[in-house]
Amino acid sequence: MDGFRHEAVLYRDGVDGLVDAVAPFVSEGVERGEPVLVAEPPAAVAALEAALGQDAAKVTFVDISTLGRNPARIIPEWSRFVDKFAGRGPVRGVAESTWADRREVELEECRMHEALLNLAFAPGPPWQLVCPYDTSALAADVITDALRTHPYVGGPVPSSEEHDEQADARAEFARPLPPAPDGAQEIVFDAADLAGLRGVVRRLCDQVSLTGERTDDLVLAAHELAGNSVKHAGGCGTLHAWQTDAALVIEVADRGSIKDPLVGREPVLDLAEGGRGVSIANQLCDLVQVRSSEAGTTVRLYTWL
Repeated sequence: MDGFRHEAVLYRDGVDGLVDAVAPFVSEGVERGEPVLVAEPPAAVAALEAALGQDAAKVTFVDISTLGRNPARIIPEWSRFVDKFAGRGPVRGVAESTWADRREVELEECRMHEALLNLAFAPGPPWQLVCPYDTSALAADVITDALRTHPYVGGPVPSSEEHDEQADARAEFARPLPPAPDGAQEIVFDAADLAGLRGVVRRLCDQVSLTGERTDDLVLAAHELAGNSVKHAGGCGTLHAWQTDAALVIEVADRGSIKDPLVGREPVLDLAEGGRGVSIANQLCDLVQVRSSEAGTTVRLYTWL
């Protein structure tokens, strides 16, 4: 095998269908002596362990509902896994990052994640990643997105689906987010305002009854991003904040341009200075959206209520 093989595997009927779809792929890797990492929800992990029998002890299992709560955390995990076995032959993985009760904005970031995988591992060592999609639980447009973000597709493709051209991760990254809603709080800041900005975010957390570590995490993430704006984007930026039924949203925008769509998804040791703030936000927040072009950069932080 040459290079990276990124495959969507379509299945039906929940955990039983998942086991039928991916257990042979996992077993084949074990038989060949290839390292295998499986990232699935706990119920799916238990079912796969039962199906694999003694071979399950040779597989690394990860709870995707924890790892992939923010999809931006997944690529660094795969980078560590692939790098760990670099030069020893191919590895393989299974990751179900898209599940039925994801919010719409989460599904949007899952699509971005799948597109970025192709960019992240295109020049790297040979390995295979299978991404299961339950066609009996997911909406048709989610399956269409899966076909666009995966160069390879296994399983029964719905007859109504057509293979559109592959998603362009760089174009997706440059496409602006919808503007902040009417009524969102707006603060223009520069270096002198950073300390006060922390207080503003903390008060916003108090208003929606966020407490303890969750407040501290959001305050730190917003501060890191605002510091990036001051240091790397002309000395100033704009913070917007608003509440939805599901989340407190903090947005930091500036006139800077980020060239690398994988910003904040690199292993920690590989972080460029400008990517540190995004990486910290990815670790601290429930969801992070980053979009950037020559017109500027926008980062949105979501904390679920």
